[in-house]
Amino acid sequence: MRRHSIGGVDDTGDMDRAKEIAGFLRSRRAGITPEQVGLPFDGRVRRVPGLRRDEVARLAGVSSEYYTRLEQGRAQNPSAEVVAAVAQALRLDDTEREHLSDLLASGSRAGSGAGSGAFAGASTGSGSGGGAAGARRAPSRVQRVRPGLYLMLDTLDHVPAFILGRRTDVLAANRLARAIITDFDALPATRRNMARYYLLDPQARERVGDWEQLAAETVAMLRFEAGRYPHDKQLADLVGELMLTCPEFTGWWNDHRVLRRTHGAKSYRHPLVGDLHFHYESFQAPGDPEQTLCVYTVEPGSPSAEALRVLDSWTAPEPVRGPGASSEVPGDVPGGLRDDVPDGVPGRGLS
Repeated sequence: MRRHSIGGVDDTGDMDRAKEIAGFLRSRRAGITPEQVGLPFDGRVRRVPGLRRDEVARLAGVSSEYYTRLEQGRAQNPSAEVVAAVAQALRLDDTEREHLSDLLASGSRAGSGAGSGAFAGASTGSGSGGGAAGARRAPSRVQRVRPGLYLMLDTLDHVPAFILGRRTDVLAANRLARAIITDFDALPATRRNMARYYLLDPQARERVGDWEQLAAETVAMLRFEAGRYPHDKQLADLVGELMLTCPEFTGWWNDHRVLRRTHGAKSYRHPLVGDLHFHYESFQAPGDPEQTLCVYTVEPGSPSAEALRVLDSWTAPEPVRGPGASSEVPGDVPGGLRDDVPDGVPGRGLS
């Protein structure tokens, strides 16, 4: 039966691995000129940008025929040395190298008859494709945040912090993260997803500084995860949804860019306190590499630090008072939870 394909994901959730391998390698060699890698001009007219297949093969020390099979997803079990040579020839960074190894590992298994479907024949054992793990089995267990990580989020109550899981699912977020990004706790559990928020929520386009860059980077993160988990139907469904509902998604997805969450800078425009400029750091949770703790920080003494302090006071939970205690809000807490604070304050009254 013929299956419909959306952006490399068919209606059963399958990721077409041969197309993924071909698309990624073609996009990488298209971005490199012969001059960049020291190849002399050979007098031939170039019909496409970047390196030709035979030039990549020459740089990697393999035959042109073999590289063609590799790019088409037909090479069986490429060795770690071959994958490293191709990665060096294409000047791949560490994330791109890992992505290539993931694609070739899963592609080798599919080509060997071990099951080309997204959920058939996936292996959790080590494979021989480029020394990477074989095609990873689709994640099945529900991700849960352990109590110690919740406590850490509460301890970091003076800065935005949250925990991302697979597919950029938002597993937990502290009060300031909910106030600045969006109140994920108010959403149905199945809709708490950072990629879905950035790409589909109209509020994100207004609040996020340089939305286009951040959105494109988010797509690149999904691309990287699709290489790691080619049999994850929930990820395939998310990609299909974004392909159909976000006008820019298709172009970014077809760029085959991959990115891993590490560190960087982000800006937001908050309707009450104005522009906020953050540095962020991402950490894998000990004991669960599929959960990532993301922490936003501000420069001490900066306008963003002052704006964050004001927002913190406005969204702080009302303190628990004993019988007969005064209900007055201390004068040194701007706004507190007074009745004159606008109803639209994000995170108002959240614990």
